[in-house]
Amino acid sequence: MENLRDFLQILGQEFQVIEVDQEVSLEYEVAKTLKDNPKDVVIFNNIAGCDKRIISGICNTREKIARALNVNVPDIGSRIIKAMENPLQVTDIQSTSENFSFSSRSTIKEIIKEIPVPTYYRNDAGPYITAGVIIAKDPETGIRNASIHRMLVKEDNRMGVRIVPRNLYTYHQKAEKLDEPLEIAIAIGMHPATLLASCTSIPITADELEVANNFHQGQMKLIKCDTVDIEAPDCEILLEGQILPHERTEEGPFVDLTDTYDAIRKEPVIKVTELHFKKDPLFHAIMPAGREHKLLQGLPQEPRIYNIVRNTVPTVKNVVLSEGGCCWLHAAVSIQKQTQGDGKNVLMAALTAHPSLKHCVVVDEDIDVFNSDDIEYAIATRVKGDDDLIIIPGARGSSLDPTATPDGTTTKIGVDATKPLDNLQKFERVSLSE
Repeated sequence: MENLRDFLQILGQEFQVIEVDQEVSLEYEVAKTLKDNPKDVVIFNNIAGCDKRIISGICNTREKIARALNVNVPDIGSRIIKAMENPLQVTDIQSTSENFSFSSRSTIKEIIKEIPVPTYYRNDAGPYITAGVIIAKDPETGIRNASIHRMLVKEDNRMGVRIVPRNLYTYHQKAEKLDEPLEIAIAIGMHPATLLASCTSIPITADELEVANNFHQGQMKLIKCDTVDIEAPDCEILLEGQILPHERTEEGPFVDLTDTYDAIRKEPVIKVTELHFKKDPLFHAIMPAGREHKLLQGLPQEPRIYNIVRNTVPTVKNVVLSEGGCCWLHAAVSIQKQTQGDGKNVLMAALTAHPSLKHCVVVDEDIDVFNSDDIEYAIATRVKGDDDLIIIPGARGSSLDPTATPDGTTTKIGVDATKPLDNLQKFERVSLSE
């Protein structure tokens, strides 16, 4: 089970799947339905002006992600760590003709008539591909990278792509120095485990698709593209193309994790060269600032924080970037406290491990870090402001934080909501012990 169709059968059996049969416009109406159903899988069967369908919400709860990984929710982090530390090479390489029922070399003007790309908010720059994973290779080493990026559909056969300074950015910079385009494939509509793997933070020398293959127990296949030297994962829709050298286009506005508009920037340009469809393909659309957006971007950072915190306090139990904190700005860390200073050390380690983290709370094992009421209980009953708060002004944070300066400088706060070891009986939760 490594493709979206297989997983969709499980979703239909174990989760609510809403099918919308009435005609829906790509401009704002798709987004309105997704806003009204933030935790459900939604399939749009009747898109105005397009014969393709849209699916959304396949990763919008931790329960769905856990099911995709065949683990329980508290074990998601450890399963991701296992896959990151034990990547598996993919040896099953197939052709596009074996996997797609339709292929077309065309301009983006013609493609946009075939692909149902929504416009989500009224101030958006235009229709955005939000669940597209870009696969590329390092021009020097040939090492493969897979990462998710937002893409603004432009005129002709071009799209603007937001690229932050990570692996794909480095590859593009190298290609530009060689005065060459960077060949890419764009996979849309994948199994959630494959999509999650593309969001993990691994060394630039590692391959996200080999992490995905671990999730799939070594049974994953790749598809060899026709016009570029790239292998892509099994997907519903596959685009082939290039990121052009020395060409930039205006990208944005776009609603980011914090439900506020990100800045307008000059970003690289993608030229599309070929398009492949499965039969009756499902276009995966991720609602900007929705739960699917937050979980896919934030959840893969939890194992990285966990590993760094574990080097400071080995008895760490779990790390959660909470949905209320956009899965980016707020974290809760559960530990088995052994010395009185453990809580403060964990806070400093966590705030350093994830530079975008703004507020962090550390709690004891009896607090459920997946339950915001439990975390609030710990803060209410175990925090004494003059002893248990750490305030760090002038720290590097997230540029997405509306309170931060343009370069992301902000004030960070750590909250030690653990019980004092010299008076544990006073803080015992009676409802849990009887």
